[in-house]
Amino acid sequence: MQLDNIFKALPENLDLEIFETLVESSSIRIERIVSKGHTSPERGWYDQNENEWVLVLEGKAILEFSDGTQYPLTAGDYLNIPAHTQHKVAWSDPDKITIWLAVFYL
Repeated sequence: MQLDNIFKALPENLDLEIFETLVESSSIRIERIVSKGHTSPERGWYDQNENEWVLVLEGKAILEFSDGTQYPLTAGDYLNIPAHTQHKVAWSDPDKITIWLAVFYL
C-alpha cells in the first residue's frame, strides 16, 4: 500500500495534457488527467471500447458529443459515458489547471 494525494506533484510544464494511470486491472483503469487549455484534436472523436466515468475535481471544461450535445463541467461535476459514445474535450480553462479523475470500466 502507498498513501498518495491526487492534488500533489502537479506538473509545472503543461505544454501537453498529462494522463497518469493511478490504478489498473483487467476490468478497470483509473487515470488522473491534468489539462490547461487543452482540447481534443479538431478532427475525430474518442470512441472507446470501455465505459468512462469522468469527474472534474478542479477547474472547468466542456465535453462535446458527436450529436452536438455539450456538457459544461466544473469542480464536482461528473458524467458517465457509455462505451462507443463519441465525444471530445471541446474546451478546458486556459488560465487554471483542470484536474480530472477518469474511471474506465467494462
